[in-house]
Amino acid sequence: MNRRRTGRTAVVVVLLATGAVLVTSALRGTLTYYRTPAEVLRDPDAARERVRLGGDVVPGSLRRDGDLLVFRLAEGGQAITVEQLGAPPGTFREGEGVVIEGILSADGTFRSDHVVVRHGNEYRPSTSPVEPVDAR
Repeated sequence: MNRRRTGRTAVVVVLLATGAVLVTSALRGTLTYYRTPAEVLRDPDAARERVRLGGDVVPGSLRRDGDLLVFRLAEGGQAITVEQLGAPPGTFREGEGVVIEGILSADGTFRSDHVVVRHGNEYRPSTSPVEPVDAR
């Protein structure tokens, strides 16, 4: 009787451990972490790997040159120049928070190929007055 209980307990432990490993590996690909400009500039290995970089678009730094969009991204007192090839999302603006993906080049410019605009978690209704709809 004791041997049978030990066997069942071992099977349950193995199943739970297998489930935990499967859930952990499935979630690993869905988590989105990004680094700040200071972290990327401080890390000498950052130029060798693709990273996500987050910060605010510095006001006055945005310029377009054909399909190339150049701007400065800042967070925590450090800024980095970003070159984005292609059109950013329609909500992309100076002073807004963004997360970009790309590679830091040898000259210190971050070459981005994907931009995601960060949104706050607060909803604020429009401050414009609502005009009544004519019900005729």
